[in-house]
Amino acid sequence: MDWLQVVVLSVVQGLTEFLPISSSAHLILVPVLTEWNDQGLVFDVAMHLGSLMAVVLYFRHDLQRMGASWVMSLRTRTLRQGTDDPNARLAWWVLLATIPVCAVGFAFHDIIEISMRSPLLIGFSLIAFGLLLGYADWHKRSGRNEYQLTLRDALLIGLAQVLALIPGTSRSGITITAALLLGMSREGAARFSFLLSIPVTALASGLEIVGLVQMPRDIDWQAMAIGVLLSGLSAYLCIHYFIAFIKRIGMQPFVVYRIVLGLWLLWIFW
Repeated sequence: MDWLQVVVLSVVQGLTEFLPISSSAHLILVPVLTEWNDQGLVFDVAMHLGSLMAVVLYFRHDLQRMGASWVMSLRTRTLRQGTDDPNARLAWWVLLATIPVCAVGFAFHDIIEISMRSPLLIGFSLIAFGLLLGYADWHKRSGRNEYQLTLRDALLIGLAQVLALIPGTSRSGITITAALLLGMSREGAARFSFLLSIPVTALASGLEIVGLVQMPRDIDWQAMAIGVLLSGLSAYLCIHYFIAFIKRIGMQPFVVYRIVLGLWLLWIFW
């Protein structure tokens, strides 16, 4: 890869990872639209590690409280007692909501990677799930935050996250949509979605790293380092400004973007 490709892909991944517009769709489409060679799995892993570092850094204080409370909840030996603490409860909900997507993703990994990267599928997904996000944003909300979720809410959001395995859906988009439909505030929905990204990204990156170790290849470590740095920086800024942005304006600009991009893809590739 040349340096322009490294910079563009890193920034695109960092910015789109947490916006409800599908980072996987953009990473698939950039090489298609620019005629660049596919960046390869190694560089994808580097960019996702950058995004993971960004969200962990941003939520570091929340994660410290959640981790300490979760460990204390284990000593009570029952989930019911452990979820009396809001921080422990949130940690449990994040872990439980991660199980469905990990199970399905592991079982159908090869099918998803090989057979579901069509620009037409991405176009349809962008439009369909964009319209659903728009409806959810207009839906009446009770204003609950991430600490007020129930076990039922967490499981439903976790099941919705499975749909993110379809390119063009957007992991953050579908989890925010589900949370909004369950009555959460925009900020609460976004924060829970971002916390959910941590175990999912960590597990997915770990799985890919195992595959890379088993199949040694030449690695451009300088490009990897730049990818981690730029994707992490752009992801951190995205999280910060996205949360502030949606409190005032909502999801509609992202809905419009998804529909326009989806229609454009259908027009180009039909």
